[in-house]
Amino acid sequence: MARKRFGQHFLHEQGVIQRMLALLAAKAGDAFVEIGPGQGALTYPLCAAIHELTVIEIDRDLAARLRSTAPPGLTVMAADALKVDYAALAAQAGQPLRLVGNLPYNISSPLLFALLAVPEAIHDMHFMLQKEVVERMTAGPGSRTYGRLSVAVAARATATHLFNVGPGAFVPPPRVMSAVVRVEPTPPAFSIHDWHVFDHLVTAAFSKRRKTLRNALSGWLSATAISAAGIDPGLRPEQITPAQFALLANLVAGPQQT
Repeated sequence: MARKRFGQHFLHEQGVIQRMLALLAAKAGDAFVEIGPGQGALTYPLCAAIHELTVIEIDRDLAARLRSTAPPGLTVMAADALKVDYAALAAQAGQPLRLVGNLPYNISSPLLFALLAVPEAIHDMHFMLQKEVVERMTAGPGSRTYGRLSVAVAARATATHLFNVGPGAFVPPPRVMSAVVRVEPTPPAFSIHDWHVFDHLVTAAFSKRRKTLRNALSGWLSATAISAAGIDPGLRPEQITPAQFALLANLVAGPQQT
């Protein structure tokens, strides 16, 4: 039985599973970690392809079931994915991790930020998420879905919306559409002097997204300072690129520490 408190919706559609496997292009020797394997729909074919696979499952009953049917090479961790030390797993594997999973919607954003905080430990990620979240992750300036998550991800990674998945691919079916996204950690093409300041400034701007920068960032920068940076203070946050947000945050943070 799916447990509501874990946000469980088990993938069962073979067409979706095969499409994900094709996109992963997994090969023996890859350090794969699957988050939320559930009943093993993706776990078993992926393990067969690469011979060694680690899975992280918070539901101890499901973890026990996976252990009881585990093929050689499958390691089952009964743990909360938000509390796992991914840098330690990568060090143990001797290479950056390839992460995959059908993530519970209630942990998707905090888990993404936790993973992007250790980019040296991650090669890539392929996750099934709520379609709305994927659209926000991959949106560009001027888009209706462009927001704090879009900017935060763009500053840390390249995110690609791969394909959509309907509710019928899961048991029980969720009430929303899902989508598969590829996330590849990449350093930004612009300088960020202080990540804490950058993230908080972006959050402040989008908390008042209907206001102009002049008003949304009034507690951070004056309209004169925004203009001096070459940015129109009359623009709204959804019109500002990640690089421009970095420029504004750097004005607040001051010179980069060496």
